[in-house]
Amino acid sequence: MEFALFCTKVNILILILALCSPCKFIQSPMDFGPSNLLETKSSASLDFGRIVFNSPSAVLRPQSPRDISLLLTFLSASSFSKVTIAARGAGHSIYGQAQALDGIVIEMDSIPSDIYIHKKRDDGSGFSYADVGGGALWVELLEESLKHGLAPRSWTDYLYLSIGGTLSNGGISGQTFKYGPQISNVLQLDVVTGKGDLITCSPTSSSELFYAVLGGLGQFGIITRARILLQDAPQKVKWIRAFYDDFDTFTGDQELLVSMPELVDYVEGFIVPNEQSLLSTSVAFPVHLGFMPEFHHVSSAKVYYCIEFAVHDFQAEGTSAEQVVEKISKQMSYMPSLMYSVEVSYFDFLNRVRMEEMNLRSRGLWEIPHPWLNMFVPKSGIKEFKDLLLENISPNDFEGPILIYPLLRDKWDANTSVPLPDAPTGGDGVEQVVYIVGMLRSANPASCAAGCLDDILRRNRRIAEAASAGRIGGKQYLAHHPSLLHWRDHFGRHWNRFAARKNLFDPLGVLAPGQGIFPRVHASTL
Repeated sequence: MEFALFCTKVNILILILALCSPCKFIQSPMDFGPSNLLETKSSASLDFGRIVFNSPSAVLRPQSPRDISLLLTFLSASSFSKVTIAARGAGHSIYGQAQALDGIVIEMDSIPSDIYIHKKRDDGSGFSYADVGGGALWVELLEESLKHGLAPRSWTDYLYLSIGGTLSNGGISGQTFKYGPQISNVLQLDVVTGKGDLITCSPTSSSELFYAVLGGLGQFGIITRARILLQDAPQKVKWIRAFYDDFDTFTGDQELLVSMPELVDYVEGFIVPNEQSLLSTSVAFPVHLGFMPEFHHVSSAKVYYCIEFAVHDFQAEGTSAEQVVEKISKQMSYMPSLMYSVEVSYFDFLNRVRMEEMNLRSRGLWEIPHPWLNMFVPKSGIKEFKDLLLENISPNDFEGPILIYPLLRDKWDANTSVPLPDAPTGGDGVEQVVYIVGMLRSANPASCAAGCLDDILRRNRRIAEAASAGRIGGKQYLAHHPSLLHWRDHFGRHWNRFAARKNLFDPLGVLAPGQGIFPRVHASTL
């Protein structure tokens, strides 16, 4: 064991010296001996967005968090190194956030990630939770927890993302209105800071680090393990979709649904600008939609809207999800006869986007550029933002879903690093409803060449800047900004806290260079 640890230290030191040499020489992985910790890998410059391609000088495939700690300790003690480090989970970033130009990318999936499920006591006291590695995927946690009749409370729509990756950003889906984002459902974290310290933190122990890394964009530490809160999992889910041709009615019903958390377990929604959008968002919904919309009128394009909600069915005697849905639907104002429902297993419901992925892969539309834009928008600005969005896209040929659904501000912990839009106040006090809008666009190279992609990116920037600077009061989620000034505006009144945390946990600016927030600093300048 001691010899293996010595070899690891030597390997990492050789790597750092090589990176700091004028010729940036990197030795072959075979030169580093049997530990095989270090390798070059072209996939580290590739992510789901396929927009930014920054190649690292090397890739570290650690066998334990200690390997990461050793590397960061060496870097923080070096007075001449300007090497940066990026942690890479499932590679689902859009704008190179998990890349490190001429630096080192750490592949988190190489760390063995056993999942341990802890059930609450027989008397009902305590919590059920899972201890899971930061490089594990949410679908792996779901599969393991379901064996015990349990599951996490809050999800992302797509389950093939890493635990550490989503916790470094927020983690949202249709359950967020009820349980908060994934970062609001964490009990404890193991983190390697930018200084190489390996710390176990929680709301009561090293709490500043705990809250900093949750939604911290990887700026303060690398999450190597997380303790995730679990609850009883339902056996079935009643899955419903309803259609609208009026935006105010659509948002009114969404806000009605999120006001009934005792009945409703999931709420999302879509803008439906064309027939292709309707078909693509219905791939996973296992029932025929008898909806024949008229998207084109003589004077303008017609846009529709769809609410998707779900009710958990625990199959317990005396309860009926069908009766709950009937009670809810009587209060809604969807287009007559345009509500559809189906019953599916809990796993199939949570894993619904996987079917859409398989469909896109079969058509060669998965591994293409994805110029996505995600925005938090206050309730008071959502209609104006919808108009802004539709003015800047071509509804007839838009490819990809446009998600839109409400979240509740009080389900987010203000101590974490995620900045929500500032809450406007009025006669009714603080505005609690915040919408998430996700323009999840695809740019098919067959119909959208480089110039077309650049135009989409310019439109995205125009939408984001108009929404952030004007009356709308929006703020990007999974943000990508071109300058420090933009990042200061993004964090607003929380910027000083964010910068102070950076100085505390990663003063040299080693971590997450792909975010483009803080520059790398020489130790000798501190």
